[in-house]
Amino acid sequence: MTGKGTRHLLLLSLLVCALLLPQAGCAWGCHPSPSTNVLNLLGDEPVTLDPAISGETSSHFYIMQIFSGLVRLNDTMEVAPDIAQSWEVSQDGRTFTFHLRPGVKFHDGREVTAGDFKYSWERACDPRTGSQTAATYLGDIVGAADRLAGKAEEISGVEVIDAHTLRVTIDAPKTYFLCKLTYPTAFVVEQSNVESAGDWWRHAVGTGPFALQEWEPGQLIVLAKNELYYGRLARLEQATFHILAGNPMAMYENGEIDVMPVGAGYIDLVRDEAGPFYSELAVAPELSMYYLGFNTAAPPFDDGNIRRAFCHAVDKERIIKLIFRDMVSEADGILPPGMPGYNPNLSGLEYDLEEAKECIAASKYGNVSNLPPVTITVEGYGGGVPSYLGAIIQGWQQDLGAEVGVRQVGSDELVYHLMEEKDEMFVLGWVADYPDPHNFLDNLFHTGSENNIFEYSSPELDALLDRAGVEPDGEARLGMYRQAEQEVVDEAPCLPLWFGENYLLVKPYVQGYRLDPLGIPDLSQVYLES
Repeated sequence: MTGKGTRHLLLLSLLVCALLLPQAGCAWGCHPSPSTNVLNLLGDEPVTLDPAISGETSSHFYIMQIFSGLVRLNDTMEVAPDIAQSWEVSQDGRTFTFHLRPGVKFHDGREVTAGDFKYSWERACDPRTGSQTAATYLGDIVGAADRLAGKAEEISGVEVIDAHTLRVTIDAPKTYFLCKLTYPTAFVVEQSNVESAGDWWRHAVGTGPFALQEWEPGQLIVLAKNELYYGRLARLEQATFHILAGNPMAMYENGEIDVMPVGAGYIDLVRDEAGPFYSELAVAPELSMYYLGFNTAAPPFDDGNIRRAFCHAVDKERIIKLIFRDMVSEADGILPPGMPGYNPNLSGLEYDLEEAKECIAASKYGNVSNLPPVTITVEGYGGGVPSYLGAIIQGWQQDLGAEVGVRQVGSDELVYHLMEEKDEMFVLGWVADYPDPHNFLDNLFHTGSENNIFEYSSPELDALLDRAGVEPDGEARLGMYRQAEQEVVDEAPCLPLWFGENYLLVKPYVQGYRLDPLGIPDLSQVYLES
């Protein structure tokens, strides 16, 4: 998640939303059956459906159903064939030769060729496209940097051998490269569709198991089964997403939606084993980390002691228990449980007010009264401050004497323009794009990374991350990432707050609806029982 780059999570307040009591309608616990083979879901308005541009979860949710790429992540989060049915890797680990499935078609019926991938990637890296993800996910390819800089019309490391063969050469052997190609930036788009209009993606033509059938802004999005899909056809006829449609619990109770994300306001009710909802509750672990970020390039958080002081003055355990109702787990580090390289023994910056005050005294400011004004940037539209953030700010004021203001910005600005929009602090979440520590540590904290909104720079960390990126020995590589993670935590460009989980209510007749660890369902696997 960074305004700049990848799977940012926007709504930190989702778990603490104050849901209203159910409205009149279906009594608690009743289970209306579906009358048609249509799945009804709540939906967010996507910012974009352009795979080259998208950098947040709301848009990805739809893009992953409509588009596809050479490879994908399977149920065990391993790279698996998608449009490419096979590939070979050269002995030096730098050249990948992909063999496309014959007969794969776009939604409009035209067959996909290797040239379509070359076009799609070169378009993503074209500076005029304005992608904030292309450098991260395609930048390892030889010649991509020149294309991104506007110095070349092509990516020299992408060669079309024939209609169904694509050769890709990267700048160094990197074990995570194939994982990067599962990200939407590497998906194939149809050239005539892209060139049809400025907002072409409002009528997107993809290759995925669902096609975009209807989009009424602010009301609904309808995805229909793609009868031309090259894989197993979806069992649903369509999925209808209701945008900002009303009270979620009331809609779920009335049978208007079939799946509902559960917020903190209802968690005690749905966790009650004797209650009517417990059997419908599904909990899905997620490879995500929510954090409070510091602008390390500007006062006062250019001073590491001030950053550490603010970290030591946040009682995460209390907030998780009282506000989040233990729906999340406390984060000491950057890598979430389940991520390769996760270190349960990492030494975090614990809640310690005395240590916080000592850090302030050791800083170049010496005293809180000498700090310049501090503002925290958070998503919102002029409403109240989320409860968890209010508790954090109140703690800083009461325990440190630090005054912190809040500035709310819209979700588009928060994710896609935060590098320019951010104040002294900001709040975001990051969900994995692929299960590799590189996706968190390198993408977020390497100097110059698209996603390094903190503007943090450490030559020692950069050198360690660069070595880890090309280290062939798996255990040695993970050891390097653990070392890098500890350095990041100690230097505190951000305060890890908590690791996320997804809580859902799913109607009994809905089968196969599961969120993967990246927080996205594969709707092609879902079906409804009558």
